[in-house]
Amino acid sequence: MLGVFFSTHSAVLFEDVPVTEDDLKDTDPPHRIYALYNKVGYNCFIAAGIYVLFGLFSCCQMKLNKRKEYLVH
Repeated sequence: MLGVFFSTHSAVLFEDVPVTEDDLKDTDPPHRIYALYNKVGYNCFIAAGIYVLFGLFSCCQMKLNKRKEYLVH
């Protein structure tokens, strides 16, 4: 959800965007700040993808361990 909100440039999340003084002094500050929002949103989507991959890996490991449990007598 954070990735979506950062990609839509939500004003509530402005404090979480790494804005520097140089970004505000730029000739076109809104475009620079929007680019930072998009960058943070993209990072959130990458993190969410990594969480999904680890979740799937954990589920596979649980199934394999449960199957081995039945094979041991």
